[in-house]
Amino acid sequence: MAKQIAKQIGLMVTFMPKPYTDAWGSGAHFNMSLTDAESGHNLFRDSEDRRGRGWSKTAYSFAAGIMRHAPALAAICTPTVNSYKRLQPRLSDGTVSWAPTWAAYGDNNRSCMLRLPRNRPAIENRAVDSAANPYLAAAFLLAAGLEGVNESLDPGEPIEDLTYDWTVAGPRGGDLQATRLPRTLLEAIEAFDADALTRSVFPEEFVSAYLAMKLEEWEAYHSRVSEWERETYLTMF
Repeated sequence: MAKQIAKQIGLMVTFMPKPYTDAWGSGAHFNMSLTDAESGHNLFRDSEDRRGRGWSKTAYSFAAGIMRHAPALAAICTPTVNSYKRLQPRLSDGTVSWAPTWAAYGDNNRSCMLRLPRNRPAIENRAVDSAANPYLAAAFLLAAGLEGVNESLDPGEPIEDLTYDWTVAGPRGGDLQATRLPRTLLEAIEAFDADALTRSVFPEEFVSAYLAMKLEEWEAYHSRVSEWERETYLTMF
């Protein structure tokens, strides 16, 4: 609909995650919360939060489940070659990208994959981008979060500092070692294939077809020599 309306006024709409090198990408921040089916009470708030931030144990465990499966989730939530041009710590001029690079959570920290915002009882996943299928993303994220709740996972203390300044190994906390998000579509689909949660959410026929399609996409991209390579290497060797 947006594309057709744009055409009528001589413009173009795109949901490409990262159209320009020197500009911010297009995220599709995914907000999720759990509500008691009978009472309608939101299960992510708790005034007695031991961390003093107003979040429930359920909310923390839900976040931990998503963090545990972050590499595999990337194959669905950031599903294109171009998606990983967005998941960089900084733009070409050194400005922070405000896109996540680590599977970490923070209290209103916009450099983390997961943000626990102060103005609403929901967990915001900032890694999802505008190319994602929202139905597939919702199914996979919900399954990961519920696994965390079922296993009472602890995500550790919220991150206060900019994750863009982290080096190879991020901090450890709770039940989880901080994980670097995939840097390429290939890394993401390999994690998707290796994660047991994948086949508990999606049927094998879908998994096989999706892996084949995304591997073909990666290989088609990777087989092309870019202008950057020619500028960098043509006269070097």
